[in-house]
Amino acid sequence: MKGGGKRFNAAEDLMKAIWLENNMLSFRQDVPPPTPSEIEALVRVRMAGICGTDLELIKGYYRYCGIPGHEFVGDIIEAPQQPQRIGERVVGDINVSCGTCSSCSLGQPMHCETRKILGIKGHHGVLAEYVCLPLKNLISVPDSVSDDAAVFVEPLAAALEIQSQIEIQPQHQVLVVGAGRLGQLIAQTLAVTECHLQVVARYQKQKQLLTAHNITWIDETSVTKRRYDVVVEATGSPSGFAVAHRAVRPRGIIVLKSTYQSEVSINLSSLVVDEVTLMGSRCGSLRPALDLIERGIIDPVDLIEKCYLLKQAPTAFEHAARPGVLKILVKVVD
Repeated sequence: MKGGGKRFNAAEDLMKAIWLENNMLSFRQDVPPPTPSEIEALVRVRMAGICGTDLELIKGYYRYCGIPGHEFVGDIIEAPQQPQRIGERVVGDINVSCGTCSSCSLGQPMHCETRKILGIKGHHGVLAEYVCLPLKNLISVPDSVSDDAAVFVEPLAAALEIQSQIEIQPQHQVLVVGAGRLGQLIAQTLAVTECHLQVVARYQKQKQLLTAHNITWIDETSVTKRRYDVVVEATGSPSGFAVAHRAVRPRGIIVLKSTYQSEVSINLSSLVVDEVTLMGSRCGSLRPALDLIERGIIDPVDLIEKCYLLKQAPTAFEHAARPGVLKILVKVVD
């Protein structure tokens, strides 16, 4: 069976997983594996990524108890409704929607009124040997795309979502504040538009990576006030928002691309006077992101800093939380 891995008896076997409870992570070997419903598939996880939202969950961004993680690549090993899909290597949409509410009816399942979110809200995540997701959430990964690249499909889709919300033109002056894991992907997707792009970078590794992709980086002190048509805030910090606010021109757009654990103080009057648009941006469609990777337009693998085993995931989280660290992966399959 292509990439299928072993089968198991869900009634008898237990699985290894990372468990988040009371803001603490632990490695467990006694977690009952999930059982797929008729509309779901059981996926054996190969590789998972750690993102900023995962780190914010530990800090208390959202009260969550269970298995964290939402960036992954794995193999379908059970699919009651579509057994022909067994053996597919897949990535998945993290939003588990009802399909019937008003938001779903409008084609906005990411805003489903009763949605669950993989590894974030109401649904166990992917830092485990197995995970269940609806079949409609899963898309097949071509053989030409490695596991290391495929694990970036979900965050790359989130980066691309900006361009589904705003039409970026070559003449636009665009600033990305923050050159971390997500900021790097945002910068690479924006560079494809040939806009006038600059990225605020703080750490040497970030600057080197941007330079390798022919993307201009600047220090925070070099940001020109009231200059940029579009500013993407990708730090999730009050200081990052302050830079974005100073940089945007009148009638410009600030895109908020990170979750904020702490409150941010905003001078709303200045936003009103300058007629600035403040836009939130979350998840995106997986297929365009996978297509960019498959065609070699974006190669995210050089963002990988280190890969840990599942049992080392608590240490991996500590590493990912260090300032300036790029992508940390967790290899679930030994």
